[in-house]
Amino acid sequence: MSNLFSIKDRVVIITGGCGVLGTSMANHLASEGAKVVILDRNAKLGNELVDSMIAKGYDALFLETDVLNKEILEQNKLNIMQKYGRIDVLINAAGGNMPGATIAPDKTIFDLQIDAFKKVVDLNLFGTVLPTMVIAEPMVNSKKGCIINISSESALRPLTRVAGYGAAKAAVSNFTKYMAGELATKFGPGLRVNAIAPGFFITEQNRDLLLNPDGSYTDRSKTILAHTPFNRFGEPEELLGTLQWLVSDASAFVTGVVIPVDGGFDAFSI
Repeated sequence: MSNLFSIKDRVVIITGGCGVLGTSMANHLASEGAKVVILDRNAKLGNELVDSMIAKGYDALFLETDVLNKEILEQNKLNIMQKYGRIDVLINAAGGNMPGATIAPDKTIFDLQIDAFKKVVDLNLFGTVLPTMVIAEPMVNSKKGCIINISSESALRPLTRVAGYGAAKAAVSNFTKYMAGELATKFGPGLRVNAIAPGFFITEQNRDLLLNPDGSYTDRSKTILAHTPFNRFGEPEELLGTLQWLVSDASAFVTGVVIPVDGGFDAFSI
């Protein structure tokens, strides 16, 4: 059974790998024997992360990138192929939100900043599509590979305020299912595409929305927890079991699914 979940020596690329969730994923996969490549736009954080991983004895590499720039992504791919000779897994974890793409309680749809909305869609949707287009190529050539997109609870049901982010992540979920069929039917069953839809985790991007300056919960946090059967936020490590299952051969017949990891939020209603 342990071999079924083994990811030893797999070459794993994580876009947005310097974020809270990406960092947790990178360290876990490397600790399980994967060769982890961090792609991120923040060179300082990326180099610090990889240095800390190498100090633990992990096999890790950082490459600065821009998930919206195909030329840079192509160069990233070339560098990875030169070092490792193959790519086994792509985790599209780059994403984010911005205030102008949200609708505050005292605002309406008519206050939405369409330029900010477009930027959020670009980062989350096209920041998944472009890396997939580039990195999937060596997977197709080898007839084996696994892509894991990071969707969101806001893709499963509309959540208040996060209009742009929810629309973008819903598109990511749709793209996940589309690509599952696209790759398997045209290039073979060794290619799989799935997504994880995290529930509510406190990250640097949403911290101010969920926590007051004194660390107490905001009203929005209290509303979220009231609709979460586990009555708490998730911890980054609680995504790792699902992640390892999807990366490993334990999920060899699984493709085109979006898996909520949310403490029951999506299943609960009153």
